[in-house]
Amino acid sequence: MNEIFADLHVHIGRSENNKPIKITAARSLNFANIAKECFERKGINIVGIIDCASPYVIEDIEEFLKTGEAYEIEDGGIVYKDKVCIILGSEIETAEINDEGKTGSAHNLCYFPKLKDMKGFSNEMSKHIKNITLSSQRADLSAYELIDIVEKYNGVLIPAHAFTPHKSFYGNCTSRLERIFKEKYSRIPAIELGLSSDTFLADEISELENKTFLTNSDAHSLPKIAREYNKILVENISFKELLKAIKKEDGRKILCNYGLDPKLGKYHRTYCEVCGKNIPGDAPVTKCDTCDSRNITMGVFDRIEIIKDKSKTMSPKDRPPYVYQVPLTFIPGLGKKTIDKLLDHFETEMNILHRLSFDDIDAVCGEKIATMIMQSREGKMEIQAGGGGVYGKVIEKK
Repeated sequence: MNEIFADLHVHIGRSENNKPIKITAARSLNFANIAKECFERKGINIVGIIDCASPYVIEDIEEFLKTGEAYEIEDGGIVYKDKVCIILGSEIETAEINDEGKTGSAHNLCYFPKLKDMKGFSNEMSKHIKNITLSSQRADLSAYELIDIVEKYNGVLIPAHAFTPHKSFYGNCTSRLERIFKEKYSRIPAIELGLSSDTFLADEISELENKTFLTNSDAHSLPKIAREYNKILVENISFKELLKAIKKEDGRKILCNYGLDPKLGKYHRTYCEVCGKNIPGDAPVTKCDTCDSRNITMGVFDRIEIIKDKSKTMSPKDRPPYVYQVPLTFIPGLGKKTIDKLLDHFETEMNILHRLSFDDIDAVCGEKIATMIMQSREGKMEIQAGGGGVYGKVIEKK
């Protein structure tokens, strides 16, 4: 068995022919560049690219395979330079009727083993989506209906960033996933926690006790890849082995979730849209303490306080640890030149974040940077909470 790192939520900004895919993502974020970034800088072994239903991206994949640098494997996935397995995915927005009887919307991560499966899924979804070439488009389907189409093409469906206030199941659709999926709920093996949540918050909801938790970057630029990721125990890098780990089968499993402290996420606390500020106070905050407005963006922390059904967090015995980790780009004073210097010496971010000693880093970048990276590794950095679409900040200790 091998311990590997996986980030299963990375977007594509543009195709190789400069066709728009994810409007808000960087132009440099294309299929080939993601593979190279994971191999050369990040140290990520399995990456899920979740805009592969776009016909433009499918064309790029076919051209990439022709280069000989990557090849499709029998157990599912496309392997780049024998070190990185690319899982073909698609993020689909579904229309849901929320608990108040109003229309809500949620994002779903759909993963497939083979390019032929993705082609079949893309073709069928083009009947349900107005512009299949673009990322994360809304389908005229509910998730209850979508899961059958995903499984028709040998795929698996996982709710994306499950707690965020926009485009998520718990955020604006329901207080219980089982209400959405009904008798199909057992076919959902996992949820993606999202940047503003963590295991301790999610395990206040009892229906999630048997679901695997995934921590992924939702990267909209190359540097953001692996700001959250998973350590996984598998026999090899493939779709088949990844799915076994998610389902906890044959000794495969998620060993650890590495994620931001939720306070660093963009939607951790409730935000007043009138005053333009996070609203302090004990959760749940449902209106502004300054202007009394209810024109707010509900924070994940506050939303979970409302929908939880446990008096305190309690994880099942087989739940892997959740380790708070601050990405290199979030650390104060650690600019691009310093990060490049570290990578020149130590090859990948996974080496820097997990394997190097204080003395190794000190020898290259000095005591101050080494101390902050160690504090980041140990979850000891002071953080100012994010909200309303603005990331939290790491505060440098004086």
